[in-house]
Amino acid sequence: MLGWNMVDILKMRPFRRKKSKKQLPVKVITFDSELEFHLEQRATGQFLFELVCQTIGLRETWYFGLQYEDSKGNLSWLKMDKKVQDQSVNLSNDSGCVFMFYAKFFPENVNEELVQEITQHLFFLQVKQGILSMDIYCPPEASVLLASYAVQAKYGDYDEDNCKPGLLASESLLPQRVIDQYQMTPRMWEDRIKIWYSDHKGMSRDEAEMEYLKIAQDLDMYGVNYFPITNKKNTELWLGVTAMGLNIYEKNNKLQPRTTFQWSEIRHIGFDDKKFTIKPVDNKSPNFIFISQKLRINKLILDLCVGNHDLFMRRRKPDTMEIQQMKAQAKEEKQRRAVERNKLSREKQLREQAEREKANLEQRLMQLQDEMQNASEALRRSEEAAEIYAEKSRVNQEQMILTEHKAHTFKQEMNRLRETALKTEKEKGDLEKRIRDTEFYVAKLTEEKEKRSAEADKLKKELMYARAAERDATQKLLTFLSRSVNQSTSSVEPSISGSDVTESQILDVDLCHYDVIAGGDMEEIDREIEKERVECLEKSKQVQHQLRELRSEIELLKIQENQCVLDILNAEQLRQGETKYSTLKKLKSGSTKSRVAFFEEL
Repeated sequence: MLGWNMVDILKMRPFRRKKSKKQLPVKVITFDSELEFHLEQRATGQFLFELVCQTIGLRETWYFGLQYEDSKGNLSWLKMDKKVQDQSVNLSNDSGCVFMFYAKFFPENVNEELVQEITQHLFFLQVKQGILSMDIYCPPEASVLLASYAVQAKYGDYDEDNCKPGLLASESLLPQRVIDQYQMTPRMWEDRIKIWYSDHKGMSRDEAEMEYLKIAQDLDMYGVNYFPITNKKNTELWLGVTAMGLNIYEKNNKLQPRTTFQWSEIRHIGFDDKKFTIKPVDNKSPNFIFISQKLRINKLILDLCVGNHDLFMRRRKPDTMEIQQMKAQAKEEKQRRAVERNKLSREKQLREQAEREKANLEQRLMQLQDEMQNASEALRRSEEAAEIYAEKSRVNQEQMILTEHKAHTFKQEMNRLRETALKTEKEKGDLEKRIRDTEFYVAKLTEEKEKRSAEADKLKKELMYARAAERDATQKLLTFLSRSVNQSTSSVEPSISGSDVTESQILDVDLCHYDVIAGGDMEEIDREIEKERVECLEKSKQVQHQLRELRSEIELLKIQENQCVLDILNAEQLRQGETKYSTLKKLKSGSTKSRVAFFEEL
């Protein structure tokens, strides 16, 4: 110990103690990630749960839990107040303890209650998995609509160039039960999904996921945990634990409950072995008693009932400071994203506009070049025509001079012959004949001369016209060249000079506009959000109309023998005009006592 002080000794102690500790390897699987931790032996379920929530950035922790498979192969929820290693978790040689991070409780209204985007995303992934695995019944037409929102959330806006045929068909978008019920190819399903997918343009990922959840929460089996039970008459039934209360279903019908009990009607919940007792708030009403098959199921039912009841009462109280803070932050974040989306949208529009203008200018430049080339070709042809006309005029002029010379020679000969004709009568007759011949030739030459003279005049006129056309073409070319130079210097060159100028101009405009939005237009964004809420009901009616159209469109392709019991029940429910909410509203009518009596008589 010579040369060591107490500080060195204290520094070494934690190192030795940490080295001697045994750690428990844990893997937690969410729907989009896998997390690995090493826990101390004394770590509780609460510690692991909080560690997972901190890692993924989740604050709305009250909806979720950690599910695992115990040593007997049963699925259970990790208890928060007990150590992890003391809960009969089935250990894996590679990963140690394996847990699934699932939503344990569901909200009544996803649009009003889910605040964080990560919470919304986890619910979206779990509900989508439940629908595709057919744990949640979804009608075919609603499956297509939900698939379109899932594609929008994954790929963004519809782009016909990028969305090649077969892209969506390769995705798992529809429940296999829906695919097997219709004589439709994957391409036919893909075409129907694309129709709705193209309507979601401009919708962000979180908006698409929220629209998915708003439609999914209207499904009859959404957010229901089913447990087999029996009543006093030993009738096999289903108990459905939901966010609103307890539903009782017949054995062959998980869609439409026969009776229901809201959490506000329930005062106490407990069980003794397999006997489960629920005491209503109304003291005049008898206890609601049912029998489950296993004690383990009773514990799970009690856990879900207590958790759902607590959330039910919590939603009917004013928001806590934590929730108010989360909602304020979420609102600010949505406004900020709305501003960023508007900014990006304007930048995209300006960029597309600049590209269109550049393409138009390039096209105009090509047109001007073609026109200049055509004008040059016309000028060349005019010059060639002028040269041809000049050559023809020169030849005609020479022929006219030659004709005049010949006519003058014949005229002199005629005069000489006339003088000679006076000499003798004999010679006179010959001379007269020759004179007639000469006159004939003179007349013919004179006629030819006049003809040549007329042709010469015509060629002169054509030459003058060609020279005038040459001057006009030259003037047009000079005017066109001067105009092209002016246009290229004023509009074409800035567009062609490079994308830097265009990008800087767009950036300057958007930054100025961003300042305006960040200030005075916040109120306008709030008004737009409020307007969207008002339009929600109208949009719901439109969606229902689209669903009816799709249902009637694919009805002819249905394979009747492939219809399951739930499909038949859903068709009858549609025929009667019943929905999930109208059914529950009817079941809630009447006293608690009458509903308990009805349950015992089932």
